[in-house]
Amino acid sequence: MHVMFSKAVTEGGLVVGGLRRRAELQDYALDSALSWSRSGWWGGRVGFRVTMSKRKMTDAHLSVEECVTQVQEILRERFCRQQLPDRLEGLEAQHKHLLELLRRTAVHGESNSVLIVGPRGAGKTMLLKCVLRDLLEEKEVQKNLLQVHLNGLLQTDDRIALKEITRQLHLENVVGDKVFGSFAENLAFLLEALKKGDRSSSRPVLFVLDEFDLFAHHKNQTLLYNLFDVSQSAQAPVAVVGLTCRLDVLELLEKRVKSRFSHRQIHLLSGTTFPQFLQRVRMQLSLPDDFPDKEFARDWNTGTLCENKSVEEALQRHFNSSKDFRSMNALLMFCLSRVSATKPAVRPADLLEASRLCFCDAKANMLHGLSILELCLIIAMKHLNDVYEGEPFNLQMVHNEFKKFLQRKSNSMYNFEQPVIMKAFEHLQQLELIRPVDGSSAKTQKEYQLMRLMLDHSQIMEALQKYPQCPTDVKQWAMSAFG
Repeated sequence: MHVMFSKAVTEGGLVVGGLRRRAELQDYALDSALSWSRSGWWGGRVGFRVTMSKRKMTDAHLSVEECVTQVQEILRERFCRQQLPDRLEGLEAQHKHLLELLRRTAVHGESNSVLIVGPRGAGKTMLLKCVLRDLLEEKEVQKNLLQVHLNGLLQTDDRIALKEITRQLHLENVVGDKVFGSFAENLAFLLEALKKGDRSSSRPVLFVLDEFDLFAHHKNQTLLYNLFDVSQSAQAPVAVVGLTCRLDVLELLEKRVKSRFSHRQIHLLSGTTFPQFLQRVRMQLSLPDDFPDKEFARDWNTGTLCENKSVEEALQRHFNSSKDFRSMNALLMFCLSRVSATKPAVRPADLLEASRLCFCDAKANMLHGLSILELCLIIAMKHLNDVYEGEPFNLQMVHNEFKKFLQRKSNSMYNFEQPVIMKAFEHLQQLELIRPVDGSSAKTQKEYQLMRLMLDHSQIMEALQKYPQCPTDVKQWAMSAFG
């Protein structure tokens, strides 16, 4: 029997360089014999070669550089592109409610308006995307429903918002150079242009307003008024969905706008616990089962990163700061950027450094690049804050405080002209380290315009400690100023 197996292997052309061990020969020959018994000698040869090629692919070991490249591609894709879950855990009731509302608009032509309210990271956008995914599975909806997505951070006034609506509805050619008397006329024209050929019915339009509360700051709230007005009337089937983090958003609306809103609200609460957060970190960092190099994937997935005490404390601090999974992905992206062929794993030191970068104080870091004059002005401002218990100050007061410091000095190393000090003061304002007091008159001379310092004691002291070659007398003045 061994002779027949060996003959089959030899005739199949498979006894090559490294495959001479008896166990391997028997294993391959057994596959060949099974294939031969099913489909004859030629089928056996073909089947045997396919089997061997599959084994080679399975057992192939990639180099460390190739493995790291694959890891970078897979995890970056996962961190940067949100994968919608098949089923929303804990949000089934909200999903059903929103789906029913939007289906009534898309299928039955009934206008609706609703607000989705919840903290950042609670899943407002994910809920809406999942509902739209399920809704668009219906052919009638897919063919008829039009979507317009606006964001309060981008569409900062009604004119920009109207241009964006026109662009997303592909009606630029229809509007052309027409001049409209009001926003309402323009919107009515757009909706009229969407009517079907028989002029009897209009295509349903879904308006999604992200950062809804920012639209309430538009002049006269014209956009909101007209959208809600259309959704209350029989002009066209329109659904208005607002997403916001503010619980008091209805208090921002004018009376005429509020009266046209349906007052439907869907509230989401972030119920994520720290163990769930840790589990999510592990899932995000794990490699899939179909990773080419099984041994590398096994070593990567069995890492004990989250079991490290200092790592757990850093993740706890991150969790307490923000339960938003997007910020978690940003943290993990920092860690991933430190993985290389020489360090083919995420180490505790990488996550601690990433956490430090995420929590670093941007304003305190900005102080390291200031000139000595600008640093002296900030110390003078802090001294004035302490003396006058947080009352606002102006440039003249700061200059006088700076002069007191100069009077203690015998040399004139820090003597600067008034225009130079003015320029340094303006630079601090451009960096937003100081800002004008609300309601201060724009007609007031720059020297007397009231300002507030946007830094606290710890930020200034940290900057002084880290400032390169900071003069000793300036440090001593700062210490005396801060007591």
